[in-house]
Amino acid sequence: MTADIFLIMFLGIALIVAAVTDLRFQKIPNLLTFPVMLTALTYHGATNGLDGLLFSSAGLAMGIALLILPYLLGVMGAGDVKLMGTVGAILGARGAFIAFLFTGIAGGIYALIILLIRRNECRAWVTRHATMLKTLLLTGHFIPIPAGKNENNPRLFYGVAIASGTLFSVFLESSGYVLPILRSIG
Repeated sequence: MTADIFLIMFLGIALIVAAVTDLRFQKIPNLLTFPVMLTALTYHGATNGLDGLLFSSAGLAMGIALLILPYLLGVMGAGDVKLMGTVGAILGARGAFIAFLFTGIAGGIYALIILLIRRNECRAWVTRHATMLKTLLLTGHFIPIPAGKNENNPRLFYGVAIASGTLFSVFLESSGYVLPILRSIG
């Protein structure tokens, strides 16, 4: 079972809106993610019955499961988790996993670009955290070092990575390309 062109276009628009919103306001609102999730669940259920609803629900659960740990560790926001769940609700569990793989690649490329552009801020952040880690290892005590007054932590807006990775995975899927590692999964 796959998502049809209507849902793919709907997802594309939602991802672009999420990326722009994340960049502008540092937030992916529930007003965006929840209606798209509900639309996906309803559409899959209405067009494919219980199987469609299960397909969409499994994708929603997979999308959330893939990013829940980084959220719990404070690495990303809840909006990012819900956006990945939204991707899963439309693409199903397999599609969510593939989108997640490409999101990781997009996030890595994005992080490298940020490191290159904001080299000095990143250097200060790395030095500060390396000092905290060294102190922890040598003394057994974690002593947080606050950022300096003029130090801005580098920020990644992961909604951009989710949108880029997902759109790329959908493009590859629509072109008929299957990752060699996924050929055996089916």
